[in-house]
Amino acid sequence: MAKAFFRLQKFLRRTQFLLFFLTAAYLMAGSLLLLQRTRLVIQQGSRGILANQALPMPDKMTRVGIVDPRTLQSPRPGPRLLVGMDALQEPALDQRHSPRWLTSRNSELRQLRRRWFHRFTSDQEPLQTAGLRALKHTTEHKGTYMGCFTHDSRERTLKGAVFYDLRKMTVAHCQEACAERAYSYAGLAYGAECYCGSTLPAAASKPEECNSECKGEKGSVCGGVNRLSVYRVEELRAGARRRRNVIYRGCFRAPENLTDTFAASLIQPNLTVEMCSEFCSKKEFPLAVIRGQECYCGYPTGRFPLRDGADGLRCSGTRNASSAAEGEYCLVYQTPVQDTRCTDRKFLTTKSKVFVALSSFPGAGNTWARHLIEHATGYYTGSYYFDGALYNKGFKGEKDHWRSRRTICVKTHESGKTEIEMFDSAILLIRNPYKSLMAEFNRKYAGHLGYATDRNWKSKEWPDFVNGYASWWASHVLEWLKYGKRLLVVHYEDLKQSLIPKLKEMVEFLNVTVTEDRLLCVENNRDGNFKRSGAKQKNFEPFTQEMKDLINRYILTVDEALRGRNFSGLPREYVPR
Repeated sequence: MAKAFFRLQKFLRRTQFLLFFLTAAYLMAGSLLLLQRTRLVIQQGSRGILANQALPMPDKMTRVGIVDPRTLQSPRPGPRLLVGMDALQEPALDQRHSPRWLTSRNSELRQLRRRWFHRFTSDQEPLQTAGLRALKHTTEHKGTYMGCFTHDSRERTLKGAVFYDLRKMTVAHCQEACAERAYSYAGLAYGAECYCGSTLPAAASKPEECNSECKGEKGSVCGGVNRLSVYRVEELRAGARRRRNVIYRGCFRAPENLTDTFAASLIQPNLTVEMCSEFCSKKEFPLAVIRGQECYCGYPTGRFPLRDGADGLRCSGTRNASSAAEGEYCLVYQTPVQDTRCTDRKFLTTKSKVFVALSSFPGAGNTWARHLIEHATGYYTGSYYFDGALYNKGFKGEKDHWRSRRTICVKTHESGKTEIEMFDSAILLIRNPYKSLMAEFNRKYAGHLGYATDRNWKSKEWPDFVNGYASWWASHVLEWLKYGKRLLVVHYEDLKQSLIPKLKEMVEFLNVTVTEDRLLCVENNRDGNFKRSGAKQKNFEPFTQEMKDLINRYILTVDEALRGRNFSGLPREYVPR
């Protein structure tokens, strides 16, 4: 008996030791994972700190990579949806605004919340001097390496186009982008930023100070902290495939004094569009203006806003320079040069006292609105979510925690009472549900810039998508009308049609003062980097009559609710197709 008891006691002691060992191993593994993730976040933010040293809070000290409690929220109990797609259960909406068939947010919100920075490749450590010596700038890349130069983000020497790709930037990518836009030099900084220009920077730096490895190309140098790796790409321009060719903007009444209005001019017998565009591109101006044999270069300004175009016949009905009217009217072309008067952006230097949301249903143009707001105000916008694709393209507020109050406003698709009431005010962006549903379906199956295939549209996924998302479109607006404290309602269609007046309203709502020239610059860069391109879906009607009946009921309900809150109703084009 004693022997059996001794064996049992020995077994239990071993079991306790085993449990203790497993628990300790589990805790150590968790600690190592946390330390590794923290190191990754610090590395990802290290460049942002140095680029914004005047800011009181480091950009890197955000909560990226740490599980946000928002992702762990479970849906609250409520009425089931009366459509064919499972969705989050929410408390019933105010019956004054919504009949029983009106539903709440779709479960897609939970997927939106799970977008973490795992898409990013981790930032690489600065290259060692020995590695730098092994790199061959002149042989590995087509352009001629000119050296390492000082880079000041506020007073840039390469004042042309600016591109970001915080995941896949390479020397060749930057060179090609600058060559396609008719620039002579391409400069790379921080391993992920590309700058173009036609004048070589004056202040040279030590070669070893350009020590940041390109994000998309191991073993290659892409500048450093406040340092540019500069390449001459003029030899590439002849064979470059022009992504942005010279664009005809129209026939406009010429200002009274063209010499005072425009910064550069050229008089050339037998002047052609190509000659004028090339001249203005070298001078780094986005507009080429032709009147007879006179060529002028400049920007859209208050004197020449490019808003009221004239009949093309006023310019002799042709786009040839030699035929342009020599008196009152002129031909205007957009050169490949980017208007950079409004591309500088930064975080707020002090925390905002007013917490502002930029709220919309997915597919309603929130990213485009953010592009307009950032370039108009000069401040980054934040996001309730973390979208790596947007961050890679220059929306640096994606990385900042949404509650930091260092951004001018915060993107959100949320529509619950708690999520709405945490904001002091909001810009509520509304778009035609037919267009919104199609845009979000495209994004879901082909990303921010692509189009869903015909197979996607004709599958059963499309009707299921409409059944679930159409109700979300309506409930999103209704809940913001019900719980929002201070709202500015902006219709996507009005913003697109009357950009400057509507953008002025939005900027004033954000309590920011901007110049007329900056707004004109935004108008000149209105599309940004997120206008869909490529082959569109075929010309067929994706909405069945049953879908239209469902959507139209939501449209009428939202229109009535807007008018009930003394807002203008939905644009007429929304109402039943």
